[in-house]
Amino acid sequence: QVQLVESGGGLVQAGGSLRLSCAASGLTFSRYPMGWFRQAPGKEREFVAAVTWTGSSTAYADSAKDRFTISRDNAKNILFLQMNGLKPEDTAVYYCAAGRMRGAVSPSFREYDYWGQGTQVTVSS
Repeated sequence: QVQLVESGGGLVQAGGSLRLSCAASGLTFSRYPMGWFRQAPGKEREFVAAVTWTGSSTAYADSAKDRFTISRDNAKNILFLQMNGLKPEDTAVYYCAAGRMRGAVSPSFREYDYWGQGTQVTVSS
């Protein structure tokens, strides 16, 4: 059974930083592209960042470029999202997701088969 468990969310002031983690089990983590998505109240789930299964390539939403960094530790089956310069509009539930085995990174949530339960990030102004 595949499990993705996010952690590291919380309340932070604007300009602050958070590091999200996603612990994966039940799948060969190193063979899956991984992504971060977020969903704010009343809004659709949106792409934040993704990383290839080897970790050699990444992709970011425009809103995340230059502020967020996605990375992975395939030896420990953990996905990370380092978020700096947080803004109130970054407030959302953040989800990690696993894509198709050995697939490419994608900004479309339809390309991801497994999802975590999410972790809340709240940025105060």
